[in-house]
Amino acid sequence: MAARLFGFSIEDNEKTPPGLVSPVPPSNADANEHYVSSGFFGSYVDIEGVYKTENDLIRRYRQMALYPECDSAIEDIVNEAIVSDTDDSPVKIELSNLNASDGIKKIVREEFKYILELLDFDKKSHEIFRNWYIDGRIYYHKVIDTKNPTDGIQELRYIDAAKMRYIRKLKQKGKDSVDRLARTFDRDNPETYEFPEIEEFFIYNPGHGVGSGANGYAANSASKGVKMTRDSVTYCTSGLVDRNKGSTLSWLHKAIKPLNQLMMIEDSLVIYRLSRAPERRIFYIDVGNLPKMKAEQYLRDVMQRYRNKLVYDANTGEIRDDKKFMSMMEDFWLPRREGGRGTEITTLPGGQNLGEITDINYFQKKLYRSLNVPETRLQGEGGFSLGRSSEIMRDEIKFSKFVGRMRKRFSAMFNDMLRTQLLLKNVITPEDWEYMADHIQYDFLYDNHFAELKDAELLRERVTLAMEVEQFVGKYYSTDYVRRKILRQTDEEIIEQDELIKGEIESGAIPDPAMMMMGDPAAMGGDAAMGAPGEPTPPAAAPLDPPSPADDKKPNPAGGII
Repeated sequence: MAARLFGFSIEDNEKTPPGLVSPVPPSNADANEHYVSSGFFGSYVDIEGVYKTENDLIRRYRQMALYPECDSAIEDIVNEAIVSDTDDSPVKIELSNLNASDGIKKIVREEFKYILELLDFDKKSHEIFRNWYIDGRIYYHKVIDTKNPTDGIQELRYIDAAKMRYIRKLKQKGKDSVDRLARTFDRDNPETYEFPEIEEFFIYNPGHGVGSGANGYAANSASKGVKMTRDSVTYCTSGLVDRNKGSTLSWLHKAIKPLNQLMMIEDSLVIYRLSRAPERRIFYIDVGNLPKMKAEQYLRDVMQRYRNKLVYDANTGEIRDDKKFMSMMEDFWLPRREGGRGTEITTLPGGQNLGEITDINYFQKKLYRSLNVPETRLQGEGGFSLGRSSEIMRDEIKFSKFVGRMRKRFSAMFNDMLRTQLLLKNVITPEDWEYMADHIQYDFLYDNHFAELKDAELLRERVTLAMEVEQFVGKYYSTDYVRRKILRQTDEEIIEQDELIKGEIESGAIPDPAMMMMGDPAAMGGDAAMGAPGEPTPPAAAPLDPPSPADDKKPNPAGGII
């Protein structure tokens, strides 16, 4: 660990194993990459000429989240992903696929529970997931006791995404230019190529927060912030990256244009209704042959004579006369020359289609589509009913899968914290974690009844089909075929169910099907087999004789029998 970096480092940056040669540095496919050189870093994001820095993007995302329709869609997503329950935790760790001893699994579960307590996840899970969804990234500083690092993480401090920047820097003996690195690669002798090292760190600058009025990171602001090691900060992104501009995006990014269009159409609709709602009168005043100046003066005199505008002043409680001011919603006074029809008063009708909001509904649905939320959730009049899965719309199924993908992505935060905790406490080694990480799953509390209905109906249909095929088992189909093709059981499930059935038969929990077929009363177990007290024991059922092969033989046109 370099002395100039704040924080701790569990291990050095990964070295390329001997024999592996590539001119491409290790890529960070999960987030944006900022390659720095000569003390300058960062990239300016220019999206439709509006955004220049990632702080501008974060600021826009947070402004969008305050809009009512957008906030309603975000709440639907967060409530679906994080289910709060008074009895269960929103997320639990699942280690059934991990090939480790029971002692290791117990320690992993205890450490994960400790991490949830540090995050206060039971109470703040909704806010944590919402912040991650809106900003498109989340940072936590893992605070440890440097004198006793084996005590593990002592505190997890949330860091505003606008104050942090993740940096990846190329190092190769002073040659930090990608172009120069490409020229040093010898295609004829690739073994002589020295793989470029990657330095990863964070820059924390509290003066560059969204609320501080700063513009974001300037090109030479690297020296103004605090550089922090990669291992001391938990960094989880949305996974959406604009590779052309090198910026991490939020799930809200696709909704920027639909939301702007919705806001514009709503504002224009309000202005139109205010200007066209009232009915106004048009006064045609006969000015005869008066010159223009005198005609205008005469028209103003008539206006002041018949105009009466009394306004109530709410500040003073008085009635104020505002005859001198004319608004756009008042009457019109127009002069009419000699030869016309004289003085006339007509009425200008108000707007006739002010209740038309089809365009508003269109852009609201477009906003929900951009956020992957079903359009039906926009209308709150419909009730909630649990029916057959065939009655569930495709949008709800897509929404359920979308929430599942987000949960998987959000789980990377738990993985990073759990890795640091286990390595600091010497429970595992870095090599062990590389194996364990692929087999650790996180089980979120589920509240999507549509997926549950779909699974239940699929199981019902499979069991019904298996009952219909049962009469053909042993004649046209084997038991193994029914279990694999109809019930869709995997090899592991078949072995597991066979062992469970065998154990339940031996313990007497269920009767032995083979003995029941042979008519053994003992296979029925207890009073059910012996009959009620005082009643004779029912006779044993005759064994079922298998059908004679001769009964099924039919003449074969080609000769012989089948």
